[in-house]
Amino acid sequence: MRRRMPIVARRMRGLTLLELLISMTLGLVIIAATFAGYLGLSEAARMAEAQSRMNEDGQAALAVLAANLRMAGNNPEQPFRIPATRVNPVYTSPTSFAVRGCDGKFTNITSPDPVPDLICGSGAASAPDSIAITYEADRFNTIAAALMPTDCLGNPLPAQQVMLTVVSQTPPHLTEDRVVQYHVAENRFYIDSSAGVPSLFCRGNGAGGTPRPLVENVEDLQLTYGVIPVGAPADSTLIAGYLDATDLGTHSNLAGLPNDAARWKQVAAVRVCVVVRSQKPITGSAGSARYLRCDGTIESNPPDFHLRRAYTTTVVLRNRL
Repeated sequence: MRRRMPIVARRMRGLTLLELLISMTLGLVIIAATFAGYLGLSEAARMAEAQSRMNEDGQAALAVLAANLRMAGNNPEQPFRIPATRVNPVYTSPTSFAVRGCDGKFTNITSPDPVPDLICGSGAASAPDSIAITYEADRFNTIAAALMPTDCLGNPLPAQQVMLTVVSQTPPHLTEDRVVQYHVAENRFYIDSSAGVPSLFCRGNGAGGTPRPLVENVEDLQLTYGVIPVGAPADSTLIAGYLDATDLGTHSNLAGLPNDAARWKQVAAVRVCVVVRSQKPITGSAGSARYLRCDGTIESNPPDFHLRRAYTTTVVLRNRL
């Protein structure tokens, strides 16, 4: 007759090999699931952080460009500003160009040459564009340094003078020759590399004149220009169409104008598009790194695993008269 094992002995017997293997397998499955969940959450957090930073960089780049474009041209005649500088025909504009763009980068964009002397090279159509923006600056529409207006980099602008015949606003409306001091900002924006990082650069005409990056991880800048029909009133805002810088200089509807300065005066609005990339490679494959370019097409063969996104805005040149 077979003897039965005492109850205490059976309880102290331990696990069989099969039970141990099942327990270890279940434990590994739980650990793997937990680790996979952690990786997923970590990846989602990294993606959200990268997108948030890209949004900040994209909005910052658009804000800088839009603020300058809105000031392009003459100062509005407002209280506490330079007296009636548009009254005298001797001084009708701070420059012959309120805006002037290039498909690609001006070859002499970092030089002290004035805006009318900038040279637009024959770069690839896909290269980042550049633009020069000129406006009458004062301590109200720029960040003043020692009460002096400044350029895009905060450098004080040199003063210029013009003799104006000013008519008093009260009877008997006497005239007076007055020397008026004014300042003109010439800010040039383009894409370049800063320590290996593509960035939006500005070169101003203030003291120093050394270009510096304004916003990092901006990889592309594309600009198109809304033109008003030739012969339309000077204050018209009717946009006939949007052209790139090359087409604006050769378009048949503008061919009858005498020079480039006259053609660029037809520009009443600018569409701005910047492509911003993530600070570090973050996507896991080339397929995940695909993005929509400024022209609306998909970049299906990205150069690396950085995340990219295009940001756009349209700015009306309200001071172009």
